[in-house]
Parts: sequence; C-alpha cells; structure tokens
Amino acid sequence: MGKGGKSHEEASIGEEENMAAWLVGLNTLKIQPFKLPPLGPRDVRVRMKAVGICGSDVHYLKTLRLADFVVKEPMVIGHECAGIIEEVGGEVKNLVPGDRVALEPGISCWRCDLCKEGRYNLCPEMKFFATPPVHGSLANQVVHPADLCFKLPDNVSLEEGAMCEPLSVGVHACRRANIGPGKNVLVMGAGPIGLVTMLAARAFGAPRIVVVDVDDNRLSVAKDLGADGVVKVSTNMQDVPEEVERICKVMGAGVDVSFDCAGFNKTMSTALSATRAGGKVCLVGMGHSEMTVPLTPAAAREVDIIGIFRYKNTWPLCLEFLRSGKIDVKPLITHRYGFSQKEVEEAFETSARGGNAIKVMFNL
Repeated sequence: MGKGGKSHEEASIGEEENMAAWLVGLNTLKIQPFKLPPLGPRDVRVRMKAVGICGSDVHYLKTLRLADFVVKEPMVIGHECAGIIEEVGGEVKNLVPGDRVALEPGISCWRCDLCKEGRYNLCPEMKFFATPPVHGSLANQVVHPADLCFKLPDNVSLEEGAMCEPLSVGVHACRRANIGPGKNVLVMGAGPIGLVTMLAARAFGAPRIVVVDVDDNRLSVAKDLGADGVVKVSTNMQDVPEEVERICKVMGAGVDVSFDCAGFNKTMSTALSATRAGGKVCLVGMGHSEMTVPLTPAAAREVDIIGIFRYKNTWPLCLEFLRSGKIDVKPLITHRYGFSQKEVEEAFETSARGGNAIKVMFNL
C-alpha cells in the first residue's frame, strides 16, 4: 500500500486513533481508521493541517479510475498537503518535531535509469499519494520520507504549503518550456492548473500572458490574478480560425509558448495554430487520451510540442516564490472545510460542481 499506511481492515485503536477519508466505492467517501506503518529511520510522521482537493481526487470519486489507474480496493484520498512534524526517524537530521512542512507526494525508486538521469517524475515504480494502490494524505497523520518534506518559510502558511503541489505543475511546465523574459505566453484553460501555470510564467519573467477559457467567471479570476489579456472562446471547433485571430490581436505580438492546460482537441488545435513559427506548445492538461489536431501545419512551422508529467525538484523553488511574494496563491483558495464526514462530502461536492470554486481546502 506504499508509505502512507495500511488498509483499514488492519487498523486498531491506539492512544490516538488515526482517521482518514477513504474512497470506498463510487461517489462514496467514509472517514475511517487508518493505521500507520512503522516509522523508518529516514521517515517522519506528519500531522496533516491543510489538504487541497485536486481534479484527480474528484475523478477517482466519480469513476474509480484515472487513465490506467483503477481503484480496486478502499483507498485514502488526497495528495496536496502540508502539516507539522510529530516524530522523526533516527537518521533524519534536517527536520525536528514542530517543523511545518509541505509534502511532495511521489516516492520514486531512485534505482531506475530515469531516476538516475534526474527525471524521477517518470519513474515506473513511483508510489504517489492517492494513486492506486497507494494511500493518500487526507488523514490526521501520515508517514512519509523526510527528504520529500520541505520546511516552510516563516511567512508561508500551511495552506500555501499545500498549494505547492498544484503550483509545482505550473513550475515544471515553465521549466520544460524554458519560460523567461521575452517569452510571450498563451494559457489555454483558466482552471486551477491554468491559473497556477499563469502565475508561474509571470514569476519566470514572461512579459505578456493571455488566458483563454469558455467561462466568464474564470477569465475574470485570471484577469484579477494578473493576466494581461483574456479571450472567451466557444467549444465549437469551427470557431478556431476566428478565435486564433482574436488571441493574436489581444497578445499584440507573437505567441512564443502556449500551455494547453485543458487537453482537448479544440484547445490543442487552438494552441498549435496560435503559436508563432519556431515556438513551443506544452501539453499540460490531459482531458482527452487521444486527440485529432493539425499537426502537419504546426510541424511545417517548426512548432515544438512538449509534454509534462507531474513535476521534479520543484518544491524549493515554489517555496521561494511564495516566500518572496513573486507568487501569491492565497486568492486561489476559495472554499475551506473541516474534517468531519459531512464536511468531507460537502467539500467534494463543491469541488466537483465547479462554478466559483477554484481550490477547495481542508483544515484539519
């Protein structure tokens, strides 16, 4: 079951019963006991204080699967998290009880070629919070490797610490696309990942950023968070040529890099068509597993297409962006809930409903 803990059948009453939010069936979450594994010499035990809901959590709740990952037995949900160190293993030197930390949720093998190359996010043996069959972190406490727990600066809150996980996606995307001063950026999709990608691109020095979405409310949020321009589009593929024209007009210059943070036929087609010759398109969102897109015209203009999967070595930079004020994620947290059965159910309903909800956060 991975580092997080053992199945609820094995849970027993101790001095303090550790409880967690278990995905036990389709659209069914239950707060139940969660027995922690023994603390290894390089592990820490962390009391969770802030856990965010990700779109993948909602997807598992609604369908019990995400891509090739299938929930076959009860699983603790949640992976965007921060907390306070309660106990450290005998070989842990860099953390002490009482430290506030943000947790990177993926444990790679560190033995395969990809890990040795530094691309540990692609490790085939990755054990990632709340990715079957590994348990997640929406619990009172979890056990996790110390080297994946990052101490929070004094001026960064636990909620902001939990936001390092989604922010890491945007930071990794910007690194992959070599964002910097002089790179004008187009962001397709103004959901949580589109918004953190926009914030990351600005922190990396992008001088002009245009955000595209179908929803007026989300575009308003993007504008409030610093987008230089916004463009409302339709879901109709036939509108792509006219919309590309409008995007380029709002940008007022060539689009150097486009981030598709939705991952649909239309968003990718728009990104490929709007990006200047010699530019880049980075596919961040994975709305469709297969797409039909105008690849040949893009190739003829030498538009590079790059993908990302999760992130690597992003937490230190995310925390520095938060500490320095170069990125402010606080406005993204729109809803907060406690950790009761009723509130867990309400929180997931709020997140699934969308509307004005961006990031739904549990305070434990």
